[in-house]
Amino acid sequence: MAEVAALGTSVWLDRQLSPENLADPRGDRIVALYPEVDRGIAETRSSQNEFAWDSMFALGEATLARQIWSDRQLLEVMVDFWSNHLNVTCPSDGVWDNRADYDRTVIREHSLGRFADMLSASAVHPAMLNYLDNRSSTKAHPNENYGRELLELHTVGFGNYNEADVLDSARIMTGWTIRGSTHQAVFQPHRHYVGPVEVLNFRHANANASGQPVVAAYLDYLAHHRLTAERIARKLCIRFVSDDPSNELIALIADTYLGNDTAIKPVLRALFSSDEFWNSRYAKARRPAEDLIATVRTLGHSLLPSSVGGNAVREGVKALYWATYDLQQAPLAWAPPTGYPDVAAAWASPSLALGKINTRRSLAETWWPNDERLAVVAPQTLLPIPFPRTYGSLIDRLSVRLVGDTLPNASRNAIASFFDSTVSTDVGVDDDVRTWRAGHLVTLILSSARHGLR
Repeated sequence: MAEVAALGTSVWLDRQLSPENLADPRGDRIVALYPEVDRGIAETRSSQNEFAWDSMFALGEATLARQIWSDRQLLEVMVDFWSNHLNVTCPSDGVWDNRADYDRTVIREHSLGRFADMLSASAVHPAMLNYLDNRSSTKAHPNENYGRELLELHTVGFGNYNEADVLDSARIMTGWTIRGSTHQAVFQPHRHYVGPVEVLNFRHANANASGQPVVAAYLDYLAHHRLTAERIARKLCIRFVSDDPSNELIALIADTYLGNDTAIKPVLRALFSSDEFWNSRYAKARRPAEDLIATVRTLGHSLLPSSVGGNAVREGVKALYWATYDLQQAPLAWAPPTGYPDVAAAWASPSLALGKINTRRSLAETWWPNDERLAVVAPQTLLPIPFPRTYGSLIDRLSVRLVGDTLPNASRNAIASFFDSTVSTDVGVDDDVRTWRAGHLVTLILSSARHGLR
């Protein structure tokens, strides 16, 4: 917030949209702590036991650490967005040696580029070829799994195609598989279906086994389809505005997407310039992992210093990763190919509500991860100076610090009553809220709707 205020929103956004030019020492440190995320497929295979999940767990932990501490925050949000849109569950069987490469060369490489390039890169990456079974698809036996999900999840959306479209979609993609000796993607003409194909309004003679041109044309057609534009626009508006964005905003974003050859940066600029975006405060509920990330950042917890060994630092991140796992939203780990849902109703349950409160309290009280795993900030140090006279003013000033706003009167009164007081009660010099119960106060404020909403 201070950085945006100092730079101005336009300059701050310009910097975030060019992450390659934005210094990110904390993010660089995370990558150095997790060399697994920079390894290609061959190096991953040579650095760990076959079928081991080490690199996939490392990717999940590094992803969470970047989401918390990287200065390239917009990039991390978009990496999360596209990782869900083109989901390859991590960890999962079949991608143990290539999931980190998929993250780096497909999602991160194209998150602020062109969707057409990202879609094409994802379609022929070994991770996707394994995950949605296209590696096993042949002209004699087309596997329809990827052909269907390409339409349903990645582009035009459910209900906008028929079963004949699915079959020809699968036929078009035959030929792309994984070479056993290198474990890299390869196009094998003898596996490619030959003959006319038609999907929606895409028609191609597909007259010979050299099918890569038809694959490229088909993916480009889908990336530029109006239905794809509207679907991506809707998902972006849901991500950044509300669970029910207006049709007018969706149309504007879809038009921008098509008018800029599927480029993402102009789409984000248009979205962030809209009145709906600027009027969307408190319109979105934070999902469980977002809640944890916001809590860690708000409290000021950070990685242990560089003087501490890397394994110990990773233990702190691992503790946070497993906390998101308990909250049912570990990074990249959604099991179905749909990706994590992004509407409040999908996360509305008593168990998750209680889980978030317990996680906030654990973090606020510095119970876990503790000071042996993170550089934690004691709750007493968050209390305002000079110390307010009444409980009401204490709650107000700490609320502004933690959630950027004062709380509604009902919440203020409830918090004061927890301490057997009212908002007008003076805080004594020996009151427990100054010492061992400071964490209770921080937890209660972080458990208000102000923290749970964006």
